[in-house]
Amino acid sequence: MKKIEAIIRSDKLEDLKNALTQKGLAKGMTVGQVLGYGNQRGFAEFVRGQRVIPALLAKVKIEIVVKDAMVDEMVELISDTVRTGEVGDGKIFIVPIEDVIRIRTGERGGDAI
Repeated sequence: MKKIEAIIRSDKLEDLKNALTQKGLAKGMTVGQVLGYGNQRGFAEFVRGQRVIPALLAKVKIEIVVKDAMVDEMVELISDTVRTGEVGDGKIFIVPIEDVIRIRTGERGGDAI
């Protein structure tokens, strides 16, 4: 199993949720508001006549755990759905998951996803 962590633009969250639902891949995900920066380094704003570049930008972090066989399909779907071609589209990280336990039933592994 793998955990796919995607840091994306906030305005792309609904598009991603819809795409996951349409493809039948939306068994569950965790979404959180995060702050960070990468190559984009923020965008220039003017405050009281002075140019200010914020150090951190608001993004959304999506976490989805999938079976190994689903990783490529999920990564492709996320990439295709949230890509704008502009700096700041985000990143996808793939992390190995040793085990998953569904608390309610005690199921383990792939059955618990």
